[in-house]
Amino acid sequence: MTRFAVTPVLIGFLAFAPGAFAQAAKATPATAANAPATAVAKARMAPPVKGTAYVEVIQGQGKTVGSDIVTVSKIKNVSNAPIAGLRVDEYWYNAKNETVSGAQTFRVLKPMMPGDIVEVVLKSPKTPDMQRVNRIFGHANGTVKPTKVAAFKKDS
Repeated sequence: MTRFAVTPVLIGFLAFAPGAFAQAAKATPATAANAPATAVAKARMAPPVKGTAYVEVIQGQGKTVGSDIVTVSKIKNVSNAPIAGLRVDEYWYNAKNETVSGAQTFRVLKPMMPGDIVEVVLKSPKTPDMQRVNRIFGHANGTVKPTKVAAFKKDS
């Protein structure tokens, strides 16, 4: 029976062989052509907001569509980090401050990057005693502080 003997020299060669044959990755300088891609890659890797996130809201008026009241709003992330799991709830109250209707929770599935704008559509069943509405904002890692605005500011 023939056996193969592995010598310490062969083991040493095999241990250092991957380093000898590996090629160094070519570094690409930051130029105007690839700068936006670099910025996007860094933004995607940014950790999401923990605690209070800040958004601006252009609040739409509720319109009757069939037997529902549909409200379309726009939300812009003005925080310095992405907002993960943004959600919006809508509750309608009567004159006695009792809940009479509400919309299904609207969720933004992707992280909302700084400066991103999302259109929110909320549908609530219409009842005759609807008086006032309350919208509650939240996200996966804390609360959301909304600010109502007439138009979004342009980023420079």
